[in-house]
Amino acid sequence: MSRLSRIDNSSIGRWWRSVDRMTLACVGTLIGFGYILMLAASPAVAVRIGASRNMFIFKQVMFLAIAGLIVVGVSMLSRKGVMRLAFIGCVVAIGATAMTLVHGIEIKGARRWIALPMMSVQPSEFLKPCFAVVTAWLLAQRRVRRYFPGMLLAFAGYGVILVLLKSQPDIGMLTVITTVFMAQLFVDGLNILLVGIGFGAMGGAGVAAYFIFPHVRSRVERFLHPNVGDHYQIDTALRAFGNGGLMGRGPGEGRVKDLLPDAHADFVFAVAGEEYGMLICLFIIAVFATIVIRTVLRLLREDDPFLILATSGLVTGFGLQAFVNMGSTLHLIPTKGMTLPFISYGGSSAMSVALTIGMMLALTRQHVRQSRLGRTLATPTGAWKAAT
Repeated sequence: MSRLSRIDNSSIGRWWRSVDRMTLACVGTLIGFGYILMLAASPAVAVRIGASRNMFIFKQVMFLAIAGLIVVGVSMLSRKGVMRLAFIGCVVAIGATAMTLVHGIEIKGARRWIALPMMSVQPSEFLKPCFAVVTAWLLAQRRVRRYFPGMLLAFAGYGVILVLLKSQPDIGMLTVITTVFMAQLFVDGLNILLVGIGFGAMGGAGVAAYFIFPHVRSRVERFLHPNVGDHYQIDTALRAFGNGGLMGRGPGEGRVKDLLPDAHADFVFAVAGEEYGMLICLFIIAVFATIVIRTVLRLLREDDPFLILATSGLVTGFGLQAFVNMGSTLHLIPTKGMTLPFISYGGSSAMSVALTIGMMLALTRQHVRQSRLGRTLATPTGAWKAAT
């Protein structure tokens, strides 16, 4: 493949030479683990709810296949293509999120999903990558157009999203989007004092959510006080990690999938820990860390404000989602129903994360040109601009 890439001048050949192949390999690895762990965790869950034993497996095979195509397809886009996709996606996602308040499916007191054939869609999942790119463009335009109200428009968009997610309610998603937004403002050069005030406001909002929303108060109290409330799920997950030990009990030998209703989704990391052991869990963590670290390192070579802000927001959202899932499963933070990217069951999650990774790969691709000697030269976006 590498030999063909040096002589292939087609769009696929140019894409292959310019894309971060290590990150692409990491994504493929996570999708592979998604298939393996879904085969381990989902049959017992499906039988328990009276569905076909292979229902979740067949659906996830389709979801992850589509996710893989989205990663490759979006990563081939130009910077302008990514911006157009983000603007369209942001408008559609905001409209669909608003629609959930009227026509959404209510589950556990929250309206976050829209019913479609074969699956339910959570529109707010697609707000994370799209709003991050739109925010980056608005903030970057302030450097190009002197009187452009980019900061004001970014806060206005965030305000709309805040109202929608609070109304569902979806405090976890709102926390992730808020953290991504604050990270982008920090990278943009916002005064450190104002950044501190912003994070202080987030803390104040968290305290307010504790008193306003009963489910938030319940999760925090169960995290802080072992003797308060129902600890069945988290205790079972922790026992699964203990049972797995270093090498695991072996494929198919785990018991946590027979006990937890969300073993295929929010607690799939516990299934990995029990059946494959601590070493595989550490390997999964290392794969996520590799994606985040490689993306950040590639940004160090860039000088395009839009590219830096957009990719920073995307990688922050991706890394934060993985941390929240694994951290809550290990009882490091209060439990939160957030999926593990590419591994947990869920169509909306798999496709939104695929969109995130695809945009990251597209924005961090190297620009490839041919030298007079016929050799392929690749330069980062910013360096190529400086050279020309």
